[in-house]
Amino acid sequence: MGTPLILDQTLYPPDQNLLPFAITDVLTEYIGNHEEPLLHFWQLEHTMILGMKDTRVPHLNAGIASLQQAGMDVVVRNSGGLGVIADAGVLNISLILPLKDTPLTTAAAYEKMLALTQRAFPELSLTTGEVTTSYCPGEFDLSVNGRKIAGIAQRRIKQGVAVMMYLSVNGDQQQRGQIVEDFYHQGLQQAFGTDGYPPVDPDSMTTVADCLASPISIKEATQRFCTAFHPAAQIINSSQWLLANGDLELYQQRINSMIQRNQLIKELTESDLL
Repeated sequence: MGTPLILDQTLYPPDQNLLPFAITDVLTEYIGNHEEPLLHFWQLEHTMILGMKDTRVPHLNAGIASLQQAGMDVVVRNSGGLGVIADAGVLNISLILPLKDTPLTTAAAYEKMLALTQRAFPELSLTTGEVTTSYCPGEFDLSVNGRKIAGIAQRRIKQGVAVMMYLSVNGDQQQRGQIVEDFYHQGLQQAFGTDGYPPVDPDSMTTVADCLASPISIKEATQRFCTAFHPAAQIINSSQWLLANGDLELYQQRINSMIQRNQLIKELTESDLL
């Protein structure tokens, strides 16, 4: 067994906002052929990450226009779930696990991310369970005192699974929630809160900093996760790892798939700029 690996990446600029999703797929397939789990951190600037279901709201043009008015870039991800916000105060964490020799149920994989997060923040009493008025509600929402701080999704590729979590570390969570609420109000209009789309209430969510009643930076949060994952892990830049170890042909395939997936959004945003 080799040295545990942690991949870190500073904020991707808007013209690179498809890259972390492609890298995650490459890492998941890579780990499927290796024994060691891997941790991957990444962030985007002022972006709403939509799920495929979000692109099917009946008034998508109006929803996208509300995001543009809020100064948000838009990207459609390649995993399940609904829309979430990514910005400088939100840390995206992927715990990527091999399945070949240690098969994991969906619930067991979620439990591993919960356990990692609890080790990183032992002073927080984390609970799981759907926060129905949060954005991207799910069975494994992480909450403190009933208010959501994180959401978790999974993506399985061959013999690997990526357990992906967004964690609201600091910043204005009220504003994040309001942006998503506005998107659904504009995109659904009279149907807001129906057909599987959440009736988003910004007050149902908070940040780690608010829960701690103390400032905490992304760097500090990242370090907590690194220590909780493995104190002796090797930490490298994800782009450097990709060039040295990754399947660049698969990476380009995943980029092309993401470009295709985001074509509709690209056309809508560009038409609104004309």
